[in-house]
Amino acid sequence: MQNINSTNTRAIALEAICSVVLNKQSLSAFQFPQDHQDLSLIKSLVFGTIRFYHQLNDIVSKLLKHPVEKDNLDVQCLLLLGTYQLLYSNVATHAAIFETVNVVNDLNKVWAKGLVNAILREVDRQKDSLQKQTHYSHPSWLVKKIKNNYPDYFEQIFANNNIQAPMSIRVHPDYNLEDYQAELSILGIDSYQVDIAPQALVLEEAVSVFKLPSFEQGACYVQDCSAQLAANLLDPQANELILDACSAPGGKATHLSELEPQSTIVALDSDEERLQRVVENINRFNIKNIVLSQGNAQVQDWFTLQGGIKGGKLFDKILLDAPCSATGVIRRHPDIKLLRKPKDITALVALQKSILDNLWQMLKPGGVLLYATCSILKAENEDQMANFLYSHDDVSEIKIDLDWGIKTVVGRQQLPTHEFDGFYYAKLKKISVELS
Repeated sequence: MQNINSTNTRAIALEAICSVVLNKQSLSAFQFPQDHQDLSLIKSLVFGTIRFYHQLNDIVSKLLKHPVEKDNLDVQCLLLLGTYQLLYSNVATHAAIFETVNVVNDLNKVWAKGLVNAILREVDRQKDSLQKQTHYSHPSWLVKKIKNNYPDYFEQIFANNNIQAPMSIRVHPDYNLEDYQAELSILGIDSYQVDIAPQALVLEEAVSVFKLPSFEQGACYVQDCSAQLAANLLDPQANELILDACSAPGGKATHLSELEPQSTIVALDSDEERLQRVVENINRFNIKNIVLSQGNAQVQDWFTLQGGIKGGKLFDKILLDAPCSATGVIRRHPDIKLLRKPKDITALVALQKSILDNLWQMLKPGGVLLYATCSILKAENEDQMANFLYSHDDVSEIKIDLDWGIKTVVGRQQLPTHEFDGFYYAKLKKISVELS
C-alpha cells in the first residue's frame, strides 16, 4: 500500500495498520498526524485493530469467498478495521460501515466498495455470535508457548494482553505524593496509589503529559509500576558507581538518581539517537550525577576507555534491563503479536547471555547485578538466570522479598495485571571464589 495522503480519519488509520501488517514496521515508527482533530480516534482504531488482529483476520478470511490477492491486501486490512469498529468500538454501526467503505476511494479501488460493504454487513448480522467467540487473538506459536509456560495463568495473560494498559506515573520524591495526587484531582485527573511502588500513581484515564502539574520541571515521569521497582531493588547508596546498561530512554537511570543523588550512574546505550532521549530526561530533571556512555553492552571497549578493569573502576552495582521479546508489554505494544517471531526468542536468549557474561566481569566482588526484562517467557527469565547461576562459580542469588508477582526458580515474575506490566527481576551477588 502506498501513502494515500489523506486527511480522512479511517484512511490514516488504515495506513498505520498496513504499515504493521504488510510492511512489518513497528507502530512506534509510524508518524501519526499530531495536529489532526481526530487523533485520539485514529489511534484507538489502529491500536484496537492491531490488538485483535488475529481474531479479526480469522473472521474476515472465513467470510471471503476467495483469498484476497497480494496486491489488494490493503483491502483486507480495511475489512479488519471495519470489523473492529463493529465488534469492539463505540462507533455507530451505520457510521462504521459507511465511513469504512468510503476509504476505498482513497485507495483508488472503487471495485472493492461492494465487497467491503457486503462483508461488513455480514459481520454486523453475525455480531452477537462473533462477540461470544473465545479467541485469544495471539499468534499460534505464542499461544502455545504461553500455555506451556503458564498452564494455570494463560487465560489471565491473554485477557490482560487484550486490554489497554493504564497510564502510570512516578512522582519525584521532592514532591509529596498525596499533595501531587490532590493537584491532579483538582485538574479532574483521578488517580490511585500502589502500595508496592511508593512513588507510583495510576491514572484512571490517560492524559497528555503536558496536563500533569510541573511535568516539564521534572515533577513526574511516565513509567509502569513494574518498571518503577528496579531502582528500589538495586538500592543505590552514596558514592557508589552504578551502571545502567541498555539505559535509553533513561527512566530507571533517573529513578536511581532521584533515590541517591550522591551516587554516580553510567547510562550506557548503543544507539546515539536513543541516548539523546536520556539527555532530554536528564535535562528535564536537572540531574548532575548521570554520565552518558555510547557502547555495546556485549563488548568492553567503551568500558576500558573509561578506566574500566585496568583502572580498577569496577561497578558497585549494575542494572541490566536486557533486550527481550517484550511479551510482558503486549497490552501497550500490540504490534508485538505481529512482529515477533519464534526465531527471535532464540536470538534474544543468546544476546542476553552474551551481555550478562560481559557485564559480570565489570562488577566488583561483593557487587550486585539486577537483571530485568519486560518479558513473560521463561527462556528469557528464570531459565536464563538458572543457567547463569549454574555456569558461574562466583554468583549467588539474593532473594527478592516483595509481595509482587510469583516466585520462580530464580527471581520473581510478574504477569500482566491492571497495575503491572509483565516483568521479571532477579538479583545476583558477585562472591569471591577461593582458588585451590
